[in-house]
Amino acid sequence: MKSNMKRWVVALITAGAAMLSACGGSDHENEALDIVSLAKSNTNLSVLGEAIEAAGLETTLRGAGPFTVFAPTNEAFTALLSDLNLTKAQLLADKALLTSVLTYHVLGSKVVSTAVPLGQPITTLQKGIFKAEASGGSLKITDGRNRVSNVVTADVGAQNGVVHIIDKVLLPADKNVVQTAIALSTAPQPQFTILVEAIVAADLQNTLSGAGPFTVFAPTDAAFAALLTELSITKEALLANKTLLTKVLTYHVVPGLVLKAQVPVGSAITTVQGETFTVNAALAITDQRSRSANIISTDVLTSNGVIHVIDKVILPQP
Repeated sequence: MKSNMKRWVVALITAGAAMLSACGGSDHENEALDIVSLAKSNTNLSVLGEAIEAAGLETTLRGAGPFTVFAPTNEAFTALLSDLNLTKAQLLADKALLTSVLTYHVLGSKVVSTAVPLGQPITTLQKGIFKAEASGGSLKITDGRNRVSNVVTADVGAQNGVVHIIDKVLLPADKNVVQTAIALSTAPQPQFTILVEAIVAADLQNTLSGAGPFTVFAPTDAAFAALLTELSITKEALLANKTLLTKVLTYHVVPGLVLKAQVPVGSAITTVQGETFTVNAALAITDQRSRSANIISTDVLTSNGVIHVIDKVILPQP
């Protein structure tokens, strides 16, 4: 019986060791490894290890840091290859793309999961931003292309930082405010066809394609249709009145990057046009004519700012 008990204990210890090995070892063991070594020792992060080497980032990520790495799994990389219509060999050979994507997963400081600033723009080594939110006791990440990834294992300690394992590769933004509006105006359910026409008619496309950053409160097509009725004007007449159009459109733009969590509730918000509006706790906007519009969708990230969707065109003073 003692012999059977001994065999059972040995088997249990062996199974536990195998499980730890599959997960990349214990936190204590991981903290003896730098981030690159940690990735290469974890069978679920082997593609990330190859990508770091192919991008020439080994020296950087073996450095003192500290770093925070949002580490995509092998399955996440497989899904990315399908999304980008690339083979693994092609991805690893494209050093510029690989470097941009990988550095977008790295923060230049150690940020454990409980310290991640929820709802705030998080700036990466790549210089692009993403957003983190709480989701079912974990974290979800919205990248620059508004794709969502989940943190499946948080706070894996390393010698030079911390690793959070994610289930989707993050991608930096590839469209500015205007390009994003155009993409959403040609989607299966277009939202901003009139807004795009108005931006072009007011000759604001170059301005809103600039470095920014800009925060745009973007009226839907239904919002513009309601405005035409309210002003008793045709769309053609509105688009032909460049002075009015410019005044109205720039009233929808706030300089700087302001995500939903950063909107100053109850305080006057100054627009590019020069006048202000306010936003209440229910995300309703009151404009200069005491009209109300609702923010119906928030934090559409772009390469030069963010878009919040509103259901009514807001207006400055007559």
